Amino acid sequence: MNRTVVAEHRVAARSVVEIRAHVRRRRLLVVLVVLVALLAVAVVSLSAGQYAIAPADLWRTLWGGGDRAQSYVVFQVRMPRLAMAVVVGAALGIAGALLQSLLRNPLASPDLLGISGGAGVAAVFAILIVGLTGPLLAVAAFAGGLAVAAFLLLAGHHRADGGYRLILAGVGVAFLCTAITSYLMVRAQVELAQAALIWLTGSLASTPWWNFVTVLVVVVLALPAVVACARWLPLTQMGASSASSLGVKPDTVRIVAVVTAVILTSVTCAFVGPISFIALCAPAIARPLLGHGAIGIGTSAAVGATLLAGADLVAQFALPGISVPVGVVTGALGAVFLLWLLATSKGRQL
Repeated sequence: MNRTVVAEHRVAARSVVEIRAHVRRRRLLVVLVVLVALLAVAVVSLSAGQYAIAPADLWRTLWGGGDRAQSYVVFQVRMPRLAMAVVVGAALGIAGALLQSLLRNPLASPDLLGISGGAGVAAVFAILIVGLTGPLLAVAAFAGGLAVAAFLLLAGHHRADGGYRLILAGVGVAFLCTAITSYLMVRAQVELAQAALIWLTGSLASTPWWNFVTVLVVVVLALPAVVACARWLPLTQMGASSASSLGVKPDTVRIVAVVTAVILTSVTCAFVGPISFIALCAPAIARPLLGHGAIGIGTSAAVGATLLAGADLVAQFALPGISVPVGVVTGALGAVFLLWLLATSKGRQL
């Protein structure tokens, strides 16, 4: 009898090991495929344009062998824009994955919850009324996003249906932020209003290197909190009592996840504007690719970077002779994604 029990335990342990190995292989394969797609988008982004550069010349230029014109186009014009698209897309993908996993709702994203709207209102106020720019603008955007996040946490605090209440409250806050932004735009001078409108659409054009470095530093500083959330969130999804018994405090996890998502969203909003729907689409694409119910924060980051870099490529070259803000493309992508989500069985359960 004991031998039978021991044999059953060994079989179960072997099955667990095999499942974990399968999960790791699939995760590695998905990440490699997404990174290959990102590499392809990067090559096209650095090569295409009015001053076209052949792949061989691009490779030589990247290693310091190109002429002066090629080096300037690659390193001063196209590379900063591509690098910003990658880091912003990754940050938004992480923020969306944190919020969707925390609230267990595929609609939980910074744009639909009003966090981007709050950051946008604060940033527009800082631009049009106070006249702030640079790092101070990022501080203002973070304060606005944090204020909205605090309100949403209070709206869903200690409620069994907190996730759904947060979604409804976020939609209301988003409309309120739109109204406030419209009022500020109407009261502003025409030149400032036009600049703010372009910023509100979300654009990666004319990105200097220092903007990219600033966003990258913030994302790197937020990584310890992201790693902690990646370890804690699966435990909190087991229930508050189970998580507490395992030494994880659900309230602490909620605060850390929301604050981290707000930091990532606000800093990207401050430098490139409130680019919509990347945070919504990236985790929803990453999770089915992984296929085992994982949170997929790292995969969401890779998918978000690829989506935004690809969307920026479409924004630059989809219309001959016309370059549109990348927010226009991501908005169209998000609209199609929402319609698809609502058409699926998962969307009908929302």
